[in-house]
Amino acid sequence: MRANQSSLLALTIGAVGVVYGDIGTSVLYAVKEIFNSGHVQFTPDNVLGILSILFWTLTTIVSLKYVALVLRADNHGEGGLVAMLALASQAVKDKPGLRRVLLVVGIFGTSVFYGDGVITPAISVLSAVEGLEVVSPTFKKAVVPITLVVLLALFWVQKRGTGGIGKFFGPITLVWFAVLSWLGLIHIAQNPSVLVAISPIYALRFMWEHPGTTFIILGAVVLCVTGAEALYADMGHFGKRPIRLAWFSVVFPALVLNYFGQGALLLADPASIKNPFFLMAPDWFVLPLVGLATMASVIASQALISAAFSVTKQVIQLGYLPRMRILHTSVKDTGQIYIPFINWSLFVAIVLAVVMFRSSSNLASAYGIAVTLDMLITTVLTFFVIRYAWRYPLWLCISATGVFFVIDLAFFASNLLKFVDGGWFPLMIGTGVFMLMLTWKQGRRLLHIKRREDAFDLRDFLDSVFVSPPTRVSGTAVFLAAESGQVPNALLHNLKHNKVLHEHNLFVTVVNHEVPWIGLDKRLEIEPLGHNCWQVSVHYGFKNDPDLPAALAQLRGHGCELEAMTTSYFLSRDTVIASLGGGMALWREKLFAQMHLNASGAADFLKLPNNAVVELGSKIEI
Repeated sequence: MRANQSSLLALTIGAVGVVYGDIGTSVLYAVKEIFNSGHVQFTPDNVLGILSILFWTLTTIVSLKYVALVLRADNHGEGGLVAMLALASQAVKDKPGLRRVLLVVGIFGTSVFYGDGVITPAISVLSAVEGLEVVSPTFKKAVVPITLVVLLALFWVQKRGTGGIGKFFGPITLVWFAVLSWLGLIHIAQNPSVLVAISPIYALRFMWEHPGTTFIILGAVVLCVTGAEALYADMGHFGKRPIRLAWFSVVFPALVLNYFGQGALLLADPASIKNPFFLMAPDWFVLPLVGLATMASVIASQALISAAFSVTKQVIQLGYLPRMRILHTSVKDTGQIYIPFINWSLFVAIVLAVVMFRSSSNLASAYGIAVTLDMLITTVLTFFVIRYAWRYPLWLCISATGVFFVIDLAFFASNLLKFVDGGWFPLMIGTGVFMLMLTWKQGRRLLHIKRREDAFDLRDFLDSVFVSPPTRVSGTAVFLAAESGQVPNALLHNLKHNKVLHEHNLFVTVVNHEVPWIGLDKRLEIEPLGHNCWQVSVHYGFKNDPDLPAALAQLRGHGCELEAMTTSYFLSRDTVIASLGGGMALWREKLFAQMHLNASGAADFLKLPNNAVVELGSKIEI
């Protein structure tokens, strides 16, 4: 029992650091942006109304939607938009038309996540460093350069992994939330009447008296729930209970106390609206608070960068992006990975965002569209999961998700008003990634069709070969095939040029599934083909770590035992040629051909030994 409690405590502290780093830094800019928008007249009643709206937004979106409902939709213990997409698509697999629509919607939501991944680190770090302006206005010119240095350091250390510094995330973020609570309590104690805003009457009164203004400021109010999607995405790392415990015992109370403390400060000193968070602190504590806020924003950014690596790996497994070089940064945790291309692409985009927008207020205009669109898509996918996978009655499904859908739609519609002021930036990134994903998926489908047209049946081919068999050489040959039952091009080229066949031959197809994990007991399917030849299918979920030699080691006892020194892996390295009249526009075919050319080799992706790989090339016109 004591060990279980200790483990729960450790997971809860870890969840505070990783899951809630992003939402924990929203106090830096949310209140400031609402009142600096110029739409809310500064009056005591309006301050109470805004505080009430913030409180009930946190309660409705985070506590009820994500913590109470969405966390229940786990895909074999995993969460996140990709896991939800897989769950929803499996639930409607008997409705192919609906399934295709959900896949497109879900993949677009995943693409938009990258836009959110650019804005979040930029606005978090920039708003933290802007605290220096409270210390002295002379620091204003140094804010952007310091932000860029902090971001460069953050992305530079990614290749070392988060294992070494990750253990400090939880304690530092706990200190951060303790400071948020302390600062809030100082000012609430001076004006405890501000707590009346917990009543929904103040939010409803503000919305009734200012309906137009309410709609407009929802684009700034949504800043208080930045990072809410991380609740669901990190479920596989921490579990539901630690995430829920961390929210209700630490994060939610600290955020409420700080927001209400900022409200109490504004009631006492309206001039503090220029930066209410840092002006809450005593003069002697402003500089340490800037340092702590910067650390908290770096942790928040780190969580999002790690999520970008994880999501990219999952999307590659699902077949929507080409293989990329993936480095494992921990020998214990397979989830700790580093993808150089994604790391530096994110960095370049974030630097561009900081240089273009130059302040957290300007970035706030760009923020919101991406995150509210993902929130909306999550709600839609949740409906199909609880309706078709859980088989709940239609009226209950509509009731459970309908309210959240209306709220998410209102937030999204409000954020669309910021499109011209910067909202286009994350949408441009998301749309670009979406186009790449669809091009890769459709290009692979065209490639698959072309291969099938030119393919021979494997069993018939082997029967014809062994009528007059070629010379057999000792050892084992592993031929990778795109589709089970077809002759791999590498086998044709090997017979044509080398005119030999190995003593043992495996024809291996790697099959990726729309579930997070495939267990070792279901990893292999083996079919004997005679003449010491076998057809092998290797199954992986989108969170499994592909390791083909380790998987094939399970063949022991099936008549074929792979020895590292006598096994060769034969791969087909196809060059794609774009042509007019194909299945895609010529520019998309050329883009696919370039993506295919630059994709990481299958040998690296499947962890094949470099000294045992033979690649045989061919050209395919699509």
